[in-house]
Amino acid sequence: MQNLINQVSTNNHNINLEHRNSNIKEFELAKRTLIFSKEVINFVKNVPENIINNEILKQLIRSSSSIGANYIEANDSLGKKDFFMHIKICRKEAKETVYWLQLVDLNDSKSQNKCDLLAEEALQLKKIFSSIANKSS
Repeated sequence: MQNLINQVSTNNHNINLEHRNSNIKEFELAKRTLIFSKEVINFVKNVPENIINNEILKQLIRSSSSIGANYIEANDSLGKKDFFMHIKICRKEAKETVYWLQLVDLNDSKSQNKCDLLAEEALQLKKIFSSIANKSS
């Protein structure tokens, strides 16, 4: 699973440089956000349940899955303002996801490594959506 995030990150970077067709870029970023959401869900399944983690994990799933959902909405936007609003929400949800990942209470280094990789991917997504927002404004 860890390799999927790295592979998608690398592939997306190459695709964005090589292809000029915005539909391909949109599809690849939508795919990347979907894979990220699935990776977070798989991560959450292996996190120990306790009083601290239960609420944090719910918020983590909500924020991480909201990134892709809002990106899909942005691509079907009614206009430039609507697009910009959804992109800003994507960026906000990516930042929130990093926050929740930092709060998860983990017992082992393997889980911590996975958590760190997910946080790094969320930061990369935040940067991507920041760039899109800056170009859109």
